[in-house]
Amino acid sequence: MDQAPLQIGPHRISNRVFAAPMAGIADLPLRRLFRTFGAGYAVGEMTTSDARLRGSRKTARRLRMDGEAEPVAVQLAGADPTMLADAARDAVDRGAQIIDINMGCPVKKVCNAACGSALLRDEALVGRILDAVVQAVTAPVTLKIRTGWDPAHRNAPRIARMAQDAGIRMLTIHGRTRACGFQGHAEYDTIAEVKSQLTIPVVANGDIDGPEAARAVLAHTGADAVMIGRAAHERPWIFGEIDHLLRHGVAAPPMRIADVTPALLAYLDEHYAHHDDIQGVRTARKRIHGWLRGLRGGREAGRRINEIECPVAQRREVEIFFGEAAARSPFFEYISRSE
Repeated sequence: MDQAPLQIGPHRISNRVFAAPMAGIADLPLRRLFRTFGAGYAVGEMTTSDARLRGSRKTARRLRMDGEAEPVAVQLAGADPTMLADAARDAVDRGAQIIDINMGCPVKKVCNAACGSALLRDEALVGRILDAVVQAVTAPVTLKIRTGWDPAHRNAPRIARMAQDAGIRMLTIHGRTRACGFQGHAEYDTIAEVKSQLTIPVVANGDIDGPEAARAVLAHTGADAVMIGRAAHERPWIFGEIDHLLRHGVAAPPMRIADVTPALLAYLDEHYAHHDDIQGVRTARKRIHGWLRGLRGGREAGRRINEIECPVAQRREVEIFFGEAAARSPFFEYISRSE
């Protein structure tokens, strides 16, 4: 495919494989890990636009961007145009170079607050939000949506045209409606329809779990890039694998355990420093379980890790597991993706 640099406003993106702004997951250490493994662009985890929460520890942690690779992108969620505009200005003052508006999150507590993908039901409000945020900042503003509220109301093409007319600089579409959650299979026909009508970059998201899937989705939709979310939980190096296939037309060499382990351990060190020790150990379990899933001995190692409350001991257990795995074989041996 065409590998000409993709632009978001003045910012040139190094490749066409992006990391999704997963709420409560894609914190600064994880975004750095994804970049290490080849993500060309990584959006910060969804952050509330409510000014009353801006000074909270959780929100402050989510807005951390010190030392992050450029361009630095912050995703905001909310339903009030004025509040979102104010939050965008605040994020830019903190160092954000791109503002992403969330209209794609299907989580109930977000939709119950009329945020995320719930906004797709009110196109007039969508228009007011887009106008308010674009006019509030000089930084490029992007938008993430779903294909619609439910399968009978796939209004992504109308929302997309509104977004482009409002000055949105890039659009990401998850190939499910809000009602679908993460059930069933993503559909890409709506993304293809949107892409055919826009001149701004369009990014395809949903069920892209490997290089061949990414290539197929790009071919089907004509999208300018793909965004990876859940698949990166298990294989953070998926970004580099996809980029290699898109650039060279052939699969990347198998990833060696010895090449992966140092980056994963460095990530854990940064994760513990980013969170306090207790919270860091508990939240790291989810990341570690993703890496171990389906690997020989992964289930037993996961049980041991669940009982550990000390960051040093947890990190050591991960180091031992991958060291033993590498001694058996230089490459990852998956016995079951469902283990």
